[in-house]
Amino acid sequence: MQSPILPKWIRSQLPSATAVQAVGRGTYGKGLATVCKEARCPNQGKCIERRTATFLILGNRCTRNCSFCGIAHGVPSGPDPEEPRRVAEAVDSLGLRHTVITSVTRDDLSDGGAFVFAETVHSIRNMVPETSIEMLVPDFQGSLVALEMIANAEPDVVGHNLEMVPRLYPSLRPNASYSRSLRVLEIFSIQAPGAIVKSGIMVGLGETAAELKGLMNDLASTGCRVLTIGQYLRPTERQVPVERYVSLEEFEDLRELAISLGIACVVAGPLVRSSYDSETILRKLKSVIHKT
Repeated sequence: MQSPILPKWIRSQLPSATAVQAVGRGTYGKGLATVCKEARCPNQGKCIERRTATFLILGNRCTRNCSFCGIAHGVPSGPDPEEPRRVAEAVDSLGLRHTVITSVTRDDLSDGGAFVFAETVHSIRNMVPETSIEMLVPDFQGSLVALEMIANAEPDVVGHNLEMVPRLYPSLRPNASYSRSLRVLEIFSIQAPGAIVKSGIMVGLGETAAELKGLMNDLASTGCRVLTIGQYLRPTERQVPVERYVSLEEFEDLRELAISLGIACVVAGPLVRSSYDSETILRKLKSVIHKT
């Protein structure tokens, strides 16, 4: 099945050559990866110019093989004990105002990599204390120990993506669990009261309006305060095709619906991704939410 023709309203801003070189020196030159590149994010230019970045820790090979994701699947190498320090050095050298830390899913590790997440946050706090930190984490197979470790790291924002409506999980996210992901967000809302809890979904995969409303209700019930909604864009021919492209008007309708159902901040649009404009969201919510 071929994806429909890309509509004219979907455009991405290309980064300047200078910005690309700066990020290359500050990340890949230190043996680090960014999800911006590995997942083929369309917003690399905007984030680079705003001095924000999303680091991909724990390797660049995922132990799961979701059929929508552009990140490589395979057997990953063991965690690098020096990675937290090197990420902090990159944040410092790049002069980042806001840093997002995410990872591949590491089901091969007993804690899913939670310890490395926590150590990375501690390293950044020690080296660049003025930088705000967002953690976008996998489900850690629901491990309470791992989730507590993440909460105790005290990030400014902690996120876990639902990605899609539950009906699509068996075919597109067979190793994940919708109910488990909701529970992860609920636990963060309880155990990390100082952090803003966040999630993200994609549309254009065949979901219905009723399914999206149900997902938003479920999300609001967990205590999640931020939702990002973006268009699924097929990374390569190996991933599942796009079912349809959602119009700009529909994105605005989805944003308004989610807010009406109790989610405090919703960012929706074709090129919106999990960490899209995350620094701006954090600044707004710190003044509005902290803590109602």
